Amino acid sequence: MNALHRLLGAVLVASSLSLPAVAHADSTVTGPGGTTSGTYMDYMKTVYDRAGAPEITSLPLTEFDSEYKLNPMGAKSWSQSADGLTWTFKLQDGLVWSDGEPLTAEDYVFALQRAAKEGYDFNWYWSFAGGIKGWSDVTDKGADPSTLGIKAVDATTIEVTTDAPKSYFPGVASLWYPVPKHVVDKIGDDYALSVDTLVASGPFMVKSWEKSNNTMTLVKNPKYNGPWPAQIETLVLDTQIGPPEVGFPAFMAGEADWTTLNAGQVPVVQQQFPDGIRKNAVFALYYLAFDTDKAPFDNVHVRKAFQAAINRDELTSTVLKDTAVPAKSILAPSYPGFQQSIADKTAFDPKLAKEELAKAGFPDGKGFPPIEIWYREQGGYNAAIAAPMLQYLQAQFKDILGIDMGIKSMPTKDWTAALKARSNGLFLAPYEYDYLDPSNFYDLFKSGGRHHYAYPEYDKLVDAGDAGADWDKRLADYAKAEQVLTDNAALVPLVHPVTIAAVSDKLKGEGVTPNSKGFTPLDRLSGYLYTHVTKE
Repeated sequence: MNALHRLLGAVLVASSLSLPAVAHADSTVTGPGGTTSGTYMDYMKTVYDRAGAPEITSLPLTEFDSEYKLNPMGAKSWSQSADGLTWTFKLQDGLVWSDGEPLTAEDYVFALQRAAKEGYDFNWYWSFAGGIKGWSDVTDKGADPSTLGIKAVDATTIEVTTDAPKSYFPGVASLWYPVPKHVVDKIGDDYALSVDTLVASGPFMVKSWEKSNNTMTLVKNPKYNGPWPAQIETLVLDTQIGPPEVGFPAFMAGEADWTTLNAGQVPVVQQQFPDGIRKNAVFALYYLAFDTDKAPFDNVHVRKAFQAAINRDELTSTVLKDTAVPAKSILAPSYPGFQQSIADKTAFDPKLAKEELAKAGFPDGKGFPPIEIWYREQGGYNAAIAAPMLQYLQAQFKDILGIDMGIKSMPTKDWTAALKARSNGLFLAPYEYDYLDPSNFYDLFKSGGRHHYAYPEYDKLVDAGDAGADWDKRLADYAKAEQVLTDNAALVPLVHPVTIAAVSDKLKGEGVTPNSKGFTPLDRLSGYLYTHVTKE
């Protein structure tokens, strides 16, 4: 059945409300694929425009499970030097590529040296998150990749040196995948364009690849001998069923084993088979970003007025219909390092909002200049959140503060350029995690980060949290740091998105079982999902 037929059948499927039928007699699982336009099946070549899911055909050094706990994967162990600057990773014994060649430390080192040299679209991550010594010298100044702070000590030992102590670096390494140097030396990067030349280091390997839409069929890698082996024989990642408008009818017809849902589809599933509902904490943050150097947002009382004028509970429970939870801290509830004590200090206070605006010289909004908030056009869960949220804020700022706020939608590229150039004073800014540690979010707001403002005390506290080995002490430092941002109303957290999916009762295993916090991370942790699922 093609995508058009699925769409045309949506109404009939929804009205029949039948349970998903058994789609396969063997252990074949069909799930939604990713981008339809990606090119290389190589995470270390391109992330944002990758084809398929190379993260389940490649073996990262470490990987997070559904409880957001870090596990050894390609690396069986790691240790940090006394000065905190050097990490030593020891690889699992006997790792091999799907062509039988040994998988060695050199393949991991080569992956990052190649990425730094060739304009990798995820380069910023290894500077911002990884802080690998010499990274910017290679990417910005043309230094030789061999000068990077990474080396293969021997076939099973990798040594990494960072610019500053980073207690969370093993989590950063969850996105460090090996590249088959022995194949690239012969074929070049184009090895990742064809099923015939692709080699896998992970639990799955590509069997077929429909280039017109990047739908792929993967099978268990018979050479794989690392952690988390595949329990199913075949995995189909169908990009056509990625959008819930297509995926849901396919799921109801038994052609997909799980699908994401839009807000209108959720009640249908909840009513007919509530046991199939799964919620995923996206671990993203939507927040108001100000230009704190230009009027009217150079006045801290204006920013504090906006801070107090937002009823996040009403916004998420009514307007967004539980596709998001209130953001009363930079970190989302259930994210590692989230502190309820921080969230408890955030309150909707219309009286305080009015008082703060009056202190700024704009009682009841009188004399307040025209403002416009800019946001970027995005698909997926963002499409269901951004516009209605802004319309709600527009009405709330008018009712409580007497302020008229315009709304402007922009392509992502233009929005990003405008944010960097500070072309406007007010932005709706989203950010989704890259690795599971508080530093991933707190580092974003340091001097020289995403925004132009600088709070030295904040930087000092975050640096201490980043370097610390004691978890409780780290959290104390981050709490103090977030208070600095709150006191200055440098940004205003709004919501943390939540996605909702439907899972067939034929799927079993930890990969589709809600974790201790009630979430099932089906999308970002696909490496765990597809190796911890079986099908009846």
